[in-house]
Amino acid sequence: MPQGDYIELHRKRNGYRLDYFERKRKKAAREVHERSKKAQNTLGIKGKMLAKKRYAEKAQMKKTLKMHDETPSRRKVDDEVHDGAVPAYLLDRDVTARAKILSNTIKQKRKDRAGKWEVPLPKVRPVAEDEMFKVIRTGKRKTKQWKRMITKATFVGAGFTRKPPKYERFIRPSGLRFTKANVTHPELKCSFNLEIIGVKKNPNGPMYSSLGVMTKGTIIEVNVSELGLVTPAGKVVWGKYAQVTNDPENDGCINAVLLV
Repeated sequence: MPQGDYIELHRKRNGYRLDYFERKRKKAAREVHERSKKAQNTLGIKGKMLAKKRYAEKAQMKKTLKMHDETPSRRKVDDEVHDGAVPAYLLDRDVTARAKILSNTIKQKRKDRAGKWEVPLPKVRPVAEDEMFKVIRTGKRKTKQWKRMITKATFVGAGFTRKPPKYERFIRPSGLRFTKANVTHPELKCSFNLEIIGVKKNPNGPMYSSLGVMTKGTIIEVNVSELGLVTPAGKVVWGKYAQVTNDPENDGCINAVLLV
């Protein structure tokens, strides 16, 4: 049994103290005053750090409360025309309803925009770290094991230069670096060989996104300027997102579907 679990073991055998929950409640009630006293008496850089931390906590708490707060829908009671002149204090009575309708319209547009980016592969198999990396032993006796070689397809920019071997923790082999992808347009039903601009998001985590690892389900940005796509305003679209639909290291190429 691990050391330090004697309290939990005692509670399992004998239960809690009779005044345990009452003491716990009082301690929680006193904690507010203790934090306030500490915040008032802490000076210098420690005081600034404490205030910054407390401010972030309050902001997060307000966001959470606002998120769960339900605003009642305000509507006009009736649209019938009243006899006589309307008093001045009732002239703008329906402005709140209009503002509410406007905010609902904006929310609906945001929902539509969120639904617009539904990806072809909503669920993908997570890749284990052992499968993603290969341990590289270094040192005279080959005892150091802090280096990792990436075994999946990766993307690096055009002006990429490797770090000196002494500082390079993650090795991206040149044979597994891809700069172009076979992108299929779902509406045009045809494929194009387009240049990759960058890796937007890897479903396995932000670390793989920053390393430029492209596994199945990864969202990449491709250069679609040669397709001649334009916005409703008439501007040429430079880059669009696409999702990788295969395992590039197995197939030797990247197949993706454009998100339109």
